[in-house]
Amino acid sequence: MRVLVVDDHSLFRDGIVSLLEAAGFTVVGQAGDGKTAVERALSLRPELVLLDIHMPEMNGLEALKFIKASLPNTKVVMLTVSEDETYLVDAITSGADGYLLKHLSGPEFIAMLEGLERGEAAITRKTASFLMKRMSQPGPSQAEPPSNMLSDREKDILQLVAIGLSNRAISDQLSLSESTIKYHLRNILQKFNVQNRTEAVMYALRNKIIEKN
Repeated sequence: MRVLVVDDHSLFRDGIVSLLEAAGFTVVGQAGDGKTAVERALSLRPELVLLDIHMPEMNGLEALKFIKASLPNTKVVMLTVSEDETYLVDAITSGADGYLLKHLSGPEFIAMLEGLERGEAAITRKTASFLMKRMSQPGPSQAEPPSNMLSDREKDILQLVAIGLSNRAISDQLSLSESTIKYHLRNILQKFNVQNRTEAVMYALRNKIIEKN
């Protein structure tokens, strides 16, 4: 996977680059601020951007929106030392494919990024649980989606995604192939008009399409 690494601390960037290259990723570029990150993303067209939230010129959340608008197929994972729920919710609703805290161990970090290639969100179970709890709280009243928006099979799959299972684990539990799981997930994203599985879970919880575990 071709990666652009963005962080305003060069020492941290160097450490991430070494970790990625040792794991077989190809680092195609680096940037130290959000503005440069957008420029390099547009010119290099990486498959993955690792994006710090707090940076000069343009912060990571602003850069995320620019990158996703121009390169919707590029995956973007936010990196941060902050557990502030506002940043987490803003990042996911803006299209981030993951949200990782910088205190993760090297093996945990790499495992999360490798999951992206299998269609999984780069987010820990603890963060996913917190996010689902936050997003399942009642919001402003709005028209409810039709109750038959998802098939029973799609609901089963999304319920398992909500508890943090990978595509492989879901396929084992439901006795379906991974390609079938991916097919159903693509349909779910299209029906909900969202960009990733984390957003799909959030939408389903808010609208009581699946149950909170």
